[in-house]
Amino acid sequence: MRFLTVASLFVLSVFGAQLVRIQGFDAEAVAEEAQLRRATVQVIPAMRGEILASDGTVLASSAVREVVVADQQAVCTHGTRRHECDPSTSAAAVERAATELAPLLGTTAAELVPQLTGTNRYVVLSRDVTPLTWNKIAALRIPGINRDRRETRSERVYPQGATAASLVGFVTGDGNPGGGVELMMDAHLHGSPGRQTFQRGLDGTMIPVAESTLVPAVDGNDVTLTLNSSLQWYAQNSLAQRIKETGARSGTVVIMDVESGDLLSVASYPTFDPDTDIGKKGATLRNLAFEDVFEPGSTSKVMTIAAALEEQAVTPSTPVVIPNRLRRHDANFKDSHEHPTLYRTVAGTLAESSNIGTILVSETLKPSTLEGYFRKFGMGSRSGSGFPGEASGVLAKSEDWSGTQRATVAFGQGVSVSAIQAASVYQTIANDGVRATPRLVQSLTDADGTVQPTPESTKVRVVSHRTASDISRMLEGVVSDEGTAEEAQIPGYRVAGKTGTAEYFDPRVGRYSGKTASFIGYAPADDPKIVVAVIVQKPAYPFFGGYVAGPVFKDVTTYALQELKIPPTGAKPAKVTIKVDPERALADPTLLRNGTKPTPR
Repeated sequence: MRFLTVASLFVLSVFGAQLVRIQGFDAEAVAEEAQLRRATVQVIPAMRGEILASDGTVLASSAVREVVVADQQAVCTHGTRRHECDPSTSAAAVERAATELAPLLGTTAAELVPQLTGTNRYVVLSRDVTPLTWNKIAALRIPGINRDRRETRSERVYPQGATAASLVGFVTGDGNPGGGVELMMDAHLHGSPGRQTFQRGLDGTMIPVAESTLVPAVDGNDVTLTLNSSLQWYAQNSLAQRIKETGARSGTVVIMDVESGDLLSVASYPTFDPDTDIGKKGATLRNLAFEDVFEPGSTSKVMTIAAALEEQAVTPSTPVVIPNRLRRHDANFKDSHEHPTLYRTVAGTLAESSNIGTILVSETLKPSTLEGYFRKFGMGSRSGSGFPGEASGVLAKSEDWSGTQRATVAFGQGVSVSAIQAASVYQTIANDGVRATPRLVQSLTDADGTVQPTPESTKVRVVSHRTASDISRMLEGVVSDEGTAEEAQIPGYRVAGKTGTAEYFDPRVGRYSGKTASFIGYAPADDPKIVVAVIVQKPAYPFFGGYVAGPVFKDVTTYALQELKIPPTGAKPAKVTIKVDPERALADPTLLRNGTKPTPR
């Protein structure tokens, strides 16, 4: 008894000493260590903001995805009323669990059984489970089937699929933006992740009365675009159909609001499906309207004619003698077709898209003057939309133009533009000579619902009201029965526009190969509301702009006028003089012809 008493006192003394040390001397350190062992830090993901069309259609949104995991040593007890695996019942229990889980995880029981069998305490079954599906899984009450809250994430989804994919962009698997508006507006779209710290008991559940901290996640801002979802869908499909019909390589359709410069549609084909094509070899992830450049051809002649009108070097009725060939330096220039010597006005030169006539008009200007107007129209620099990867095009300084380039620039060769830049030229003419920077983002919406409109487009006058009006009347002549684009006529509406057919420089082969066919115009011509630019690359013959792009322009513009509820004005178009009597032309002192040397302005 004495021995037991002494032994007990010794043991109790040791325990007492430990208790004094733990609760007296080392209390703070021990408590901190215990708290660290119990503490769990859980990251709360921030939801990326939505991207919306101007009518509220969701183009991109975020969805929560749960990670479902399995404890193999618990799954084997499913439906057995046992607390541990039993070789006699485990196989049937796992088979039962797999059969119940398979439909919810989008797999088969045969594939799930190996994942649920064994002694592993943590096996990932799926990382792509929606909250609704997880609720159904949890309702099965299968032992060992849990979600890992630490791995909860948000996934980007694109309800409109390929319709606006090249414009909206995409987000990669690691959550980083891969292009388009996703990259352009990333600073506003991405939020700040939150953080929750709490303590768990031995059974893994949260200790309710223990200390915990919570830093809420801040979701990203929603971004509303100027895009009209109906116009985008219609333009995308009309373009895709025409490219297939003409055997073309690619194409774009741009629709702009004349007054504001807002981009109502930016269709690009070929495109991609952001839910399935990211990472696939050969997928076209770029938006061709912003990122591809090409020689505009005849659609750029409006800049040359506008410059000459603005400088008062010519008038719309100035006669022009157009031979079948025109030699400049070491090259002979011709029009798109063989013809005898023609007598046309400046308006007729534009209506019939004469290269030779445009060269003669351009020679009334100094090269530096012509270059200056091209740059005012936006050539050689980015449009100002802010779209990532946007090309600036190519416009060499006039002092570097070669002898032939002096002529080719006038009718749209030796200079390159993007579809956005090309559309912006016609927006300027349609907007009474005032260029509005193309705008893509309409507003930002904070998490609390506060809407912040983005600044209006910067507006700069390029040419006078008179010049813009003269050009507009000329462009109506292009769409008349005497012009090159009867295919673009819209019954009931006055339409102004211009065809273009240019050599296409193919970067794949490093040389000119094929054609660029285009039509750019606006309606109603006498009260312009929308500009529509259609560009088609490398169509099969016939490859002329009026034939290839004109029908798309007519189709898309007709739909847009109806969708935007733009009525016809009912006014009759002004008469434009296109042809001129030879004798009268030769007697006119303002006549432009080869061999005459007007004083360049």
